[in-house]
Amino acid sequence: MADFPAWVHTLSIVSLGVGFLCATYIAVDEMRYPQKMWIMNLVWPLTALFGSVVWLAFYRSFGRNDGTQDDDPPMPIAVAKGASHCGAGCTLGDIIVEWAVFALPGIAVFFGWQSLFAEKIFAAWIPDYLVAFAIGIVFQYFTIVPMRGLSFGKGIWAAMKADTLSITSWQVGMYGLMAIGQFLWFKPAYGGVAEVNTPEFWWLMQIAMLAGFATAYPTNWWLIRLGLKEKM
Repeated sequence: MADFPAWVHTLSIVSLGVGFLCATYIAVDEMRYPQKMWIMNLVWPLTALFGSVVWLAFYRSFGRNDGTQDDDPPMPIAVAKGASHCGAGCTLGDIIVEWAVFALPGIAVFFGWQSLFAEKIFAAWIPDYLVAFAIGIVFQYFTIVPMRGLSFGKGIWAAMKADTLSITSWQVGMYGLMAIGQFLWFKPAYGGVAEVNTPEFWWLMQIAMLAGFATAYPTNWWLIRLGLKEKM
């Protein structure tokens, strides 16, 4: 077990609390100003869990459906929305899987812990990716189908083309930062990695999600330029 100093523990709790408050504010605000695409009512609060006050400001400036927003935003804003859309699915998937693996360690064993991987975190990343991918495709389906009027089969295929690279690039950045934080900072400095049931783990996840956004941003720019992903 890692022995975290008080400042890391306190900072983790404060950061998570602020993120939760920002997500709650957006969720409540969306009751008054529901999004044009219903799936975005989930996307904005989920992204605020990691993006905190930055994503709250982003929502207030470019996401709030109060009649003042541009239906054809500048490319940098559209790309940020597209990457955030992908990140929401990754966030939800990681929350579900990480707690599931914590409660049922046999899941990690099934995916290679103690056989292929000495560290449980590496085994957990496999179902993390699979569930995040599935949720991301569902999120993209309910975005792209209403915009293009596609059938179910064509909608699934379009969603996969739009989000496969986006989700993968997001997870690469997120996993990379998590690995750096856990094995190059926490373990040598504090004697162990952060477990899922600690605020330090989820604080590091918040930071890692921002790294995921950074790696997914250029991918989303490319996908939108090619017309594989819609501007939002």
